[in-house]
Amino acid sequence: MRHYSIVYFTFFVGLLCAIFPLPMFFNGFRPEWMILLIAYWVLALPLRIGIVHAFFLGLILDILLGSMLGMHALLFALFAYFICMHYQRIRYFSLVQTTLLVGLSVLCIKLGLFWIASTQQDIILHKNYFWSIFSSMLIWPWFFLFLRMIRIRFKVL
Repeated sequence: MRHYSIVYFTFFVGLLCAIFPLPMFFNGFRPEWMILLIAYWVLALPLRIGIVHAFFLGLILDILLGSMLGMHALLFALFAYFICMHYQRIRYFSLVQTTLLVGLSVLCIKLGLFWIASTQQDIILHKNYFWSIFSSMLIWPWFFLFLRMIRIRFKVL
């Protein structure tokens, strides 16, 4: 259990990064930390970290952000399901290919969040809404290598 405390600590830090206040200009560039964390840990430990973890992380994020309950939970669980079903293929992808896959996943999740929110109220899609896709793709290679180093250092199996 000691080793999994590292995983849960990274989830805690990811939640903090997701709600940390930024200036209005930089808020559009905030990477999707929880999607990156779910992608990494489900790829690294698919039999231990999966759909249930992603669902509860989404619920916690919904509560912290004050969004409609279950919005992030549903999309994170679907994302984790996709990763769980294809993790053996994705592990053989190069870092460039996984970066593109992460970018496509963030785009689909962001569009899903917009679609769900637009069913409840009239909202306008701003061009700044999509900048987090590019920042997530830019950060993913270093984020992946950093978490791999942490996983090896603390022997999380």
